[in-house]
Amino acid sequence: MMKKTAITVAFGDGIGPEIMSSTLRVLQEAGASLEIEEIEIGQRVYERGVSSGIEPGAWDSLRRTRVFLKSPITTPQGGGYKSLNVTIRKSLGLYANVRPCVAYAPFVKTLHPKMNLVIVRENEEDLYAGIEHRQTDEVMQCLKLISRPGCEKIVRYAFEYARQNHRKKVTCFTKDNIMKLTDGLFHKVFDEIAKEYTDLEHDHMIVDIGAARLADTPEMFDVIVMPNLYGDILSDVAAQIAGSVGMAGSSNIGEQGAMFEAIHGSAPLIAGQNLANPSGLLRAAMMMLVHIGQGEVATRVHNAWLCTLERGIHTGDIFSEGNSRERVGTDKFTESVIQRLGQKPTQFTPVLYAEGDGEVKFLPPPTRRPPAKKELVGVDVFLHWRDGLPDKLGELLSQTSNKELELKMITNRGVKVWPQGLPETFCTDHWRCRFMAQTPDGTIQHRDIISLLERVSMTGLDFIKCENLCNFDGEPGFTLGQGQ
Repeated sequence: MMKKTAITVAFGDGIGPEIMSSTLRVLQEAGASLEIEEIEIGQRVYERGVSSGIEPGAWDSLRRTRVFLKSPITTPQGGGYKSLNVTIRKSLGLYANVRPCVAYAPFVKTLHPKMNLVIVRENEEDLYAGIEHRQTDEVMQCLKLISRPGCEKIVRYAFEYARQNHRKKVTCFTKDNIMKLTDGLFHKVFDEIAKEYTDLEHDHMIVDIGAARLADTPEMFDVIVMPNLYGDILSDVAAQIAGSVGMAGSSNIGEQGAMFEAIHGSAPLIAGQNLANPSGLLRAAMMMLVHIGQGEVATRVHNAWLCTLERGIHTGDIFSEGNSRERVGTDKFTESVIQRLGQKPTQFTPVLYAEGDGEVKFLPPPTRRPPAKKELVGVDVFLHWRDGLPDKLGELLSQTSNKELELKMITNRGVKVWPQGLPETFCTDHWRCRFMAQTPDGTIQHRDIISLLERVSMTGLDFIKCENLCNFDGEPGFTLGQGQ
């Protein structure tokens, strides 16, 4: 008898308990050898006053089993609550989010019957670092953080996944024509690592045209790797145009563990009505079975699920006249899958998971490069100011310049408004004021910035933060203002 693998299970919120019960029934009937540890997360935990949505003791189970099968949860709206999904992914180092998006034509309606792609989404950083501040009366800020190690891990994962799963091409989506440092780094690392995989094709697209091509011609893509926010949005788009978001599962993979989940939300409006499609979580569970070495069981479940689809037994989200034969609820769909365990589809190609299939489990650590030569050459001082025009602010701040630092530029929302700004530019109460070094060697010390802030304070201006401007190995580590 196969040794039982311990996994942590959370039934979640909304439709979560229904689709988890269905999924576990199928796994049990298929012969999965699992030892289940149940934890409670989500809405009820939030309501008990736990702002993270997870009790401290639940972490012990996750760290012990290192395998987490999770139903969707509901995060309360408004301030004071962080997304638990993001918290779990980041806290456990689950850096790779893998979302297969496959069409199941002609039995599930789609405009793209040959679609079969995988989105590999970076899972730990980008705007999902969740570092936000209210800067002024009118302006909020969210920091976009992209690291070289983070880029190297996810890009290498995408190439290894493509190679291991017999894919032919990896495409990178970024917006580095605008975000030249952050997305620029992601693209640069992609090009560097692509050179190591000469057996695979690779290309890059700006995310807006890439998204348009994905929606119009998804057949041209194989594996797509991208930063966190783009990956979150476009994997939902891809799943929907393949047939239904309700059918897509995902894995979240890290060096020390993995989490498996449907990509859709908790859908509270249909909770408890026997309407939900359990396919997304069931697909995630198949990925989990492969991950824990129970590929034979995953094969049995996957083929039974395909048999159910090609028999036209469909839940309401994918039911359509001409493609479906019977509209069923959650329970009937589950029973239909169980009844077909051991069968193979006749229209779809039968699935066979061999040992070693699935996601990449082990990668070399990212390369840590020698420290660059770092030179402090200026500072951006951000102000909350609503008392006049850019020229007036420039006049006030010019008084704070000295032989170390001189005011060179003022921007508003990134657009240069001083000197020689355009009168048509709309300005808020949030200003970036760039001071550059005037010393003979073009560098300054931290004490020069502190002295500058003291002079700015003496003018009565409200500075809210500053960003040091540095050169790294002689290259500027900052961008110009728009219009500069």
